[in-house]
Amino acid sequence: MTSGGGVRLECDGPVATVTLSRPDVLNAQTPEMWLALSEFSRDLPGDVRVVVVRGEGRAFSAGLDLSVAMREGVNSFTEFARLPPEESADRIHGFQMAFTWLRRHDIVSIAAVQGHAIGAGFQLALACDMRVLADDAQLSMAEVTLGLVPDLGGTKRLVELIGYGRALEVCATARRVGAAEAERIGLANVVVPRADLDSATADLVAAVLAGPRNAVVELKALLTGAADRSYEEQDRAEREAQVRRFRDLAGVGE
Repeated sequence: MTSGGGVRLECDGPVATVTLSRPDVLNAQTPEMWLALSEFSRDLPGDVRVVVVRGEGRAFSAGLDLSVAMREGVNSFTEFARLPPEESADRIHGFQMAFTWLRRHDIVSIAAVQGHAIGAGFQLALACDMRVLADDAQLSMAEVTLGLVPDLGGTKRLVELIGYGRALEVCATARRVGAAEAERIGLANVVVPRADLDSATADLVAAVLAGPRNAVVELKALLTGAADRSYEEQDRAEREAQVRRFRDLAGVGE
């Protein structure tokens, strides 16, 4: 087990579990947590196939810890405003890396969400490939209430999942999206009673692991790239991926 900055990483064979472990503040996030998440991505054992992201306690994550963001000093809103724009953007890029590694083609990431997933918490759930929601989950992109925009990689995935018009409405109003609506509009893969969240997540992990690793890796690459390809380009990508599968299964080298 590895821990630091309010985050814990545990690996059990092909499954890694990342747990936000600040339950006393509903797993509100800090730059230190984002640094720890980035470090976990670099330390992840090569045999890990599935990463589960969860929050300890009553909530997945209540978002950015405003007690940190509002105070004077490094990584505060005031400090960012005083930096040259390029330096400020570079620092945000470093924060984004705590989220974007969950899109890697060699892993499948699953968020297990209970209670609040607000702002950065919502974006962390969106960074994952799939989301299992407890029936008490409440999602909100609340950055606009602070005069800010989502900047941790969540906007593209949100549009991909629910479309531009609905994504704009959710972000511009900062309203809460409950679990039932999340499932209906495509934000949740499945919604289960709170007591069943862990078992439902484990079932999904087992189903993913049942497929051969190389085939799942190829599938994820095909599907994540599909939106940016034409039909002809996607057809070609499918052909090339299938040829690689044939050769791999037959034990034919490069």
